[in-house]
Amino acid sequence: MIRHSLPTLLLLSCWVTTISCNVLIAANKPESADAIKLWPNGAPGSETRKQEPEKVDEGPGKCNVSNVHDPSITPFLPAPDKATGTAIIIAPGGGHRVLCLGHEGDSLAEWFAEHGIAAFVLRYRLAREEGSTYTVDDHAMADTRRALRMVRARAKEWKIHPDRIGILGFSAGGELAALSAMQSDNGKPDSVDAIERVSCRPDFQVLIYPGSSSRFTVAAGMPPAFIALGAKDRDDIALGMADLYLKYKAAGVPAELHIYSNAGHGFGFRPDSKTAAGLWPQRLTEWLVDSELLEKK
Repeated sequence: MIRHSLPTLLLLSCWVTTISCNVLIAANKPESADAIKLWPNGAPGSETRKQEPEKVDEGPGKCNVSNVHDPSITPFLPAPDKATGTAIIIAPGGGHRVLCLGHEGDSLAEWFAEHGIAAFVLRYRLAREEGSTYTVDDHAMADTRRALRMVRARAKEWKIHPDRIGILGFSAGGELAALSAMQSDNGKPDSVDAIERVSCRPDFQVLIYPGSSSRFTVAAGMPPAFIALGAKDRDDIALGMADLYLKYKAAGVPAELHIYSNAGHGFGFRPDSKTAAGLWPQRLTEWLVDSELLEKK
């Protein structure tokens, strides 16, 4: 069921359900629907565990979700008069152990929707959670590509341009975003599943202090990239992403790089931040406009 705008500040909390950590804020809040399962009959390889509830660890400024066996996306849709037709899938970080839905998920999705961008927060299976049998390449990436296909397959319903669908990832989620840009396909036209018939290629990629940069490869024709990180981050990010930018440049892949000298890892998005690193979403929207991937409203 769609939750509509509330006239005054009612609630700011994160609570446990099997489908979402919800944050209700003041008037003009974008529409947020319940989580949508990526596979109606359960994710391949996880069908027998689809009924297991997610676990939520909440506290001041955090909402960390684990035990994800039925991956999903939660839409945050802009008001019709604000909608630009651009969409972003958000893959939260958490080291493939948890999903940091607080500062790397729902609050950013709300910000995007308020600025006319449809946002979809991805809950993907966790490869490094204690006892996990999942892998990044076989399960987390299957969830990521399925999310891209689903948003594109339902683009008309959500008033999205099918050629303006990007993916944004933080840390471990940044790894998924980069890998999705590296390896994609046009879909399987003979599939009985309508979602599997469409492309999983992102139209742009947003890499926010992504992990595992040593895995990233570059080829001509890849989706354009926006990269943001802190200079005080570990070397595989602080140096690795600078090196990746040079590879994009050499391959002719449009890319923009922001390295914030006073930031480290995990700055994410916090609406009340006044730091340079905290304002990166504004730089992203400027880049999207310059790249003709977002129309000003």
